[in-house]
Amino acid sequence: MKIHHAALYVRNLEAAKDFFCHYFSAKPSALYHNQRTTFKSYFLHFDGTTALEIMTRDDLSGDVPADKTPGFTHLCFALGSREAVDAKVAQLQQGGFALLNGPRVTGDGFYEAVIAGPEGNLIELTV
Repeated sequence: MKIHHAALYVRNLEAAKDFFCHYFSAKPSALYHNQRTTFKSYFLHFDGTTALEIMTRDDLSGDVPADKTPGFTHLCFALGSREAVDAKVAQLQQGGFALLNGPRVTGDGFYEAVIAGPEGNLIELTV
């Protein structure tokens, strides 16, 4: 098992991308933009496997749910297959952790599920 990516909400997406690219040699993905939700993101790749997803949306402020505030928002684990995602979801649910979303295929093509981990921290599971 390995960490797939960490995610960070920011108010100024382009400035954040420029910072990580300039100072840490990140290689950015193409911009993903969901017109309906105003969500935008880049995946920044550092070593070919480790990535940081930087994200924003028009309604980003201090008065939104914790999963839409500035700062790290979730930790994602790549498990290798849809079956492994489904099995880990079942295992975590049996352990008393709440399934918040999924498993599902997202608009940008990921098969994922989101669990509320310890202290409510979001844990994303993907292929």
